[in-house]
Amino acid sequence: MSLIAISNWVLRKSFIRPTVLKSIRKMSSASSVVGNKVEVNGVNIYYEKAGHGKQTLLLLPGALGSCATDFRPQLEGGLNYEKFTVICWDPRGYGNSRPPDRDFPVDFFYRDADDAGKLMDVLGHKRYSALGWSDGANVAMILAAKRSEAVEKLAVWGGNAYCTDKDIEMYELTKDISNWSERMRAPMIKVYGKEYFQNTWSAWVDGFKKINEERRGDVCIAELRQIKCPTLILHGELDPMVGHEHPVFLQSGIAGSRMLVMPGAKHNPHLRYAKEFNQHLETFLLKEEPQSKI
Repeated sequence: MSLIAISNWVLRKSFIRPTVLKSIRKMSSASSVVGNKVEVNGVNIYYEKAGHGKQTLLLLPGALGSCATDFRPQLEGGLNYEKFTVICWDPRGYGNSRPPDRDFPVDFFYRDADDAGKLMDVLGHKRYSALGWSDGANVAMILAAKRSEAVEKLAVWGGNAYCTDKDIEMYELTKDISNWSERMRAPMIKVYGKEYFQNTWSAWVDGFKKINEERRGDVCIAELRQIKCPTLILHGELDPMVGHEHPVFLQSGIAGSRMLVMPGAKHNPHLRYAKEFNQHLETFLLKEEPQSKI
């Protein structure tokens, strides 16, 4: 999920040789953020990079999310760039990774995880930590399970390894974006235009319905037990989109994981409480861990 909390409530092996297609430079007050496009799995994928530290971090955005909408406090000086190299991507069909238009086959989370892993191959990063929000949390968990040799640490928040009929009913209430608040709708229309945003959001809801019907709600349950790296599960105490049972389920399924609940936070603690959230991330990422068993 995500889309900055789906609008309050009712309102939220084939590998192609890389070719650098475009370079865009953006400056923040804290550091330069460099944006590029590279070819991955036949799609021109946009990513941004900041920092020059020894540890590499991959940020994975939520539904219809992008570098521009989901991770500015982490990309623009919020993390220690002396210690971290921070990479964020726009998944296919999102943000600047268009064309193609986004679609949602029943395995779209797995496709995103494959794209993300191949992107890191293209960029030459053999080891990195995966940090995922909402839909990006689901992608990050699949990535950590499928590429245990590459993912050093995993941090997820706002994700769900399964969905239920109740979840689908809630998503259906958000399908018509005209029912969203202007505050939540406007930023996405700015990125996508009204028609693309409406069509893509509706397709996202239908994609989750497919998972509920064809996979019996299984988003990535089996992958949880395949995750071997140190894992931090963060959760906003007041998250209206993802109930407390979801992070509890993740913790029970991922061996050795720990959960941290942020009091007063909702679905987007990394945006609303960025300073505190980034401190939690850095503490976890910089802690030396026993050697993982792969």
